Amino acid sequence: MNRQNPDASASQDTLVSLQMVEPTPLPDDESRRASVIPNAPETPKAQPPSKASTFSSSLGLSGHGHSSVWYLTRLQRYSTYVFGIYATFHITNTSMIPLITRSVPASEPYLLLTRPYYQSFPLEALLVTLPITTHILAGLALRIHRRNANLSRYGGGNIPLSKRFDSRMKIWPPVSWSSLSGYILAPLVLGHAFVNRILPWIYEGGSSSVGLGFVSHGFAKHPFIAYGGYVSLVGIGVGHFVWGAARWNGWIPVGNDKKAKRRWWTLNGAWLGAMALWMAGGLGIVARGGLSDGWVGKGYDALYSKIPLVKL
Repeated sequence: MNRQNPDASASQDTLVSLQMVEPTPLPDDESRRASVIPNAPETPKAQPPSKASTFSSSLGLSGHGHSSVWYLTRLQRYSTYVFGIYATFHITNTSMIPLITRSVPASEPYLLLTRPYYQSFPLEALLVTLPITTHILAGLALRIHRRNANLSRYGGGNIPLSKRFDSRMKIWPPVSWSSLSGYILAPLVLGHAFVNRILPWIYEGGSSSVGLGFVSHGFAKHPFIAYGGYVSLVGIGVGHFVWGAARWNGWIPVGNDKKAKRRWWTLNGAWLGAMALWMAGGLGIVARGGLSDGWVGKGYDALYSKIPLVKL
């Protein structure tokens, strides 16, 4: 007598019952979700980004979720790019062209030809005044913001000012070389602008008569102040530009390994090389141009006599 396997019989019954069930289409995702979650809100379809938002995001201008540090950092950084346009023209006119022509009179026409473009309104304000002011103020605002953050983080705001000095509490962020050189460079740039732009504008109504001959006359007439101011301006300025660019791009040497040493020597080599190239035309040609004679020289003397340090 053959005994039927109960598992096989159950499988047959299940198969028959499945064959007798009338097939029905499965509900889609929305129907199944609605059956599980009654009155579920309808999921909105994602809209493609607009051209304006795509364009602003590609430039980093969308600004969604960014703090004040994010904006201040970019203001400080991108203002240097704008000022770099003016600096390129200025260095070319006052150093590179004299180095090529080997003569101050032969270089004057190139300066007079291009200077009206970046010394006219509104280009001078957009390329010189506004970028420099933005760069300095953004840097100061960042330092104050980090100082306030340190006070808030370490509870220094509840400590009296006298106690902070007694305990030598370091609430201010450390000053890097690029920051220190920037603080020294600011009055040097202001003094340069005062002598070559502000002073002629006050006493002559403009700086149309101020060119490379005016600079040469100053080196011959007041060599100590002229050479000291020029070397300081160029040396500190180039160092600030080189190390500032390294900071923005993450090239600052960290540690004491071979890679850090190589970066240190590369940055200082770039600093010395750019400074030497700039001074080759400025000190090698313009500074040796000599005194201007006649009424032109007398006009230069009258302007230089208005400088407080020269009076001494």
